[in-house]
Amino acid sequence: MKITGAVLEEIGRQQPFAQSKPISVCEVELDPPGPDELLIRIEAAGICHSDLSVVDGNRVRPTPMLLGHEAAGRVEQVGPGAEEFKIGQRVVMAFLPRCGECAGCLTDGRLPCTPGSVANNAGVLMGERTLLHREDGDVYHHLGVSGFATHAVVNKRSAVAVDDDIPPEIAAVLGCAVLTGGGAVLNAGRPKKGDTVAVVGLGGVGVAALITAISLENGPVVGIDNVPEKLEYAKSLGATQVMTPAEAVESGFKAPIVVEAAGNARAFSTAVEITGVGGTTVTVGLPAPSAEATIKPLGITAEARTIVGSYLGSAVPSRDIPTYAQLWRDGKLPVEALISRKITLDQINEAMDELAAGKAIRQVIMFEEA
Repeated sequence: MKITGAVLEEIGRQQPFAQSKPISVCEVELDPPGPDELLIRIEAAGICHSDLSVVDGNRVRPTPMLLGHEAAGRVEQVGPGAEEFKIGQRVVMAFLPRCGECAGCLTDGRLPCTPGSVANNAGVLMGERTLLHREDGDVYHHLGVSGFATHAVVNKRSAVAVDDDIPPEIAAVLGCAVLTGGGAVLNAGRPKKGDTVAVVGLGGVGVAALITAISLENGPVVGIDNVPEKLEYAKSLGATQVMTPAEAVESGFKAPIVVEAAGNARAFSTAVEITGVGGTTVTVGLPAPSAEATIKPLGITAEARTIVGSYLGSAVPSRDIPTYAQLWRDGKLPVEALISRKITLDQINEAMDELAAGKAIRQVIMFEEA
């Protein structure tokens, strides 16, 4: 079938992307779903730093690639072996499929799925499937989803069903921002009653971590960022305290649980420095592969501190997405606070500029039929 999607033609074009236009919105041929696959009509798709990192070259992926890994939509066709999903059902896509059988999957979310990671890195679906094509050749899949399009075919292991009362824009951001930020708190940080949770970097993932920590009602929650508007926003969401990284370090602030969600080496160093004795630093941001950070190892040993890497919030999507959906339903997790604006697909290059400038939390592409 013919679909319309946002295809990254070339990595590393100069900003502003609204002028250099690395992403083209064009017609692409999408093959029908095969065994264990679903055809999804996309309703909403969030724009994440992981998308930007491919556009700007921090994450090198094969091109041309149909971007988008945080999306929600309706099932339109069910392949053999995926009959647990029903036509018309709303699903959330998660960008790391889990086979459920490999050594990584048996760690309850701590490690990524091995075959899922191999497929993602190669730009194909699980089973080495490439279902996107143009006249000039195949188009690669982005993290098993390619959700910046009117339709997508995904492996059933990349989809989690949600009830119709979860709006599409809320459902979309559950699949990456909330899974990643919320999981950094719940699955990796695991704060105890009374623990202060500090979040360094208040983009989409950081704000998701912030509101998840607030929802626990365990103890103080501190937002840390260099952008004054983001600090004010964190305060309005219920943060107990806000400060810049410099203020946190210079004041001697310490917290038992610190989540780094900025995705750069300086933020990581700050997060480690402000972690208290016996505390845990959870790093969930994805810096450039060449980035290096300096820490003082004596403090790690002498103060019995822990540094934890958390990919996708150490999540098991089929377990965690329904939990976050219920927290939203109960009014405890204001997921809509992540959405800074709604856009159309043809605004995709401009949206990458907004994200690169630090102006956006989560921009969500809304599709007309949603």
